[in-house]
Amino acid sequence: MKFILAKKDKTTQIFAENGEVIPVTVLEAGPVTVTQIKEKTKDGYNAVQVGFGEKRENLISKPERGHMKGLGNFAYLKEFRLTKDTELKVGDKIDASVFALGDKVDVSSISKGKGFQGVVKRHGFHGGPRTHGQKHSEREAGSIGGGLRNRVPKGMRMAGRMGGDRVTTRHLEVVQIDQANNTILVKGAVPGKRGALVEVRG
Repeated sequence: MKFILAKKDKTTQIFAENGEVIPVTVLEAGPVTVTQIKEKTKDGYNAVQVGFGEKRENLISKPERGHMKGLGNFAYLKEFRLTKDTELKVGDKIDASVFALGDKVDVSSISKGKGFQGVVKRHGFHGGPRTHGQKHSEREAGSIGGGLRNRVPKGMRMAGRMGGDRVTTRHLEVVQIDQANNTILVKGAVPGKRGALVEVRG
């Protein structure tokens, strides 16, 4: 399994050799440092914990400082679950070179928060008609009780907070790798705002 932590940089476009325009998202991928190896015999599951980014030392708690002793002051610690044992060791570095051109990757991040939104934007409702005696119901939800029910059923789609969820976009293609600058260009859109922490798994 290939994995790395990255920061979403920007969306842009590049040109393929045949002149085709490819929309891409630039990801500042690593380098990340392995901070802990978890094993099934000892911890109950296999995983690799990695550290990414840098944080001021006065913002790091004593337990974190002890955990990351001699490795660095990381802004983010993240675990990647594995199905089997790994050859990685604590202190190993992982950078953009772990991926190859044409690799298909799954990218996860926290989506942009959009605040309190109505049902048309949040769920794609059509709203009500302007005719047949209706005047101000273009974007209303309509009936929420329905029929003989005397309560609103659980799970009814209504207005509310939108965005700010963990979203995974699957099977994005790696179209360019710049190992010198530790950037990966993936085809298509990636969830999250600019500068958001992104998990890339291949």
